[in-house]
Amino acid sequence: MKDISVFPTQYGVASLILKEVLYRAIAYIRVLASTPDNLPLLIRECAGFCRACGAEKIYWSAEDATGEPDVTVVEMRGTALVDKEKIASVFPVTEQTVSRWRQIYNERMFHVDNATTLEARDEKELLSSVGACFIHKDGELLGIGWLEDTELRAIAAVIPGAGEQVAHTLMSLVEGSIVTLQVASTNQKAIRLYERLGFLQTRPLRKWYLVKDFD
Repeated sequence: MKDISVFPTQYGVASLILKEVLYRAIAYIRVLASTPDNLPLLIRECAGFCRACGAEKIYWSAEDATGEPDVTVVEMRGTALVDKEKIASVFPVTEQTVSRWRQIYNERMFHVDNATTLEARDEKELLSSVGACFIHKDGELLGIGWLEDTELRAIAAVIPGAGEQVAHTLMSLVEGSIVTLQVASTNQKAIRLYERLGFLQTRPLRKWYLVKDFD
């Protein structure tokens, strides 16, 4: 399902992110232009369209929105410091393994707020990025990671408690560099891991509100 970059209505204009409707029945509304009086009407109309597309959960975001958001996407930043004892082996994705990497990513990220499902067409980007990899220890798969230059795109452990080893292994690839990442405020397990690694929350990037007040 394709996103709609410009969705005009008589109450304003929004951008509709519909890709996740197919996979997780979730849609996102980004308000581009409206007035305070028309905002509830705009959200209601956009939400109606999203529901008609199959969305069961819908979030909206606006630059001047007030109130406590349900999900905040925050930037975290830190220096790639490494515990040498927690470094495992790195195996970059190949044409033969990229589909398996994508499958693991989608399985582990399915319930993570603001995560994006990767499709077959995304495999080309994964292969060209170089930083998408499997992390092994003594022949056992610990998890997967995705490091794009000095931006941490993803960490996913497949063994409980292995997230820290996966993280230290990825950090070893850019040791000493300043690394940035994005994480949803509701993903407290990931935030605690990043804080143990010395990362700090630097700024909010987007606030998402669950559509509930405009039904």
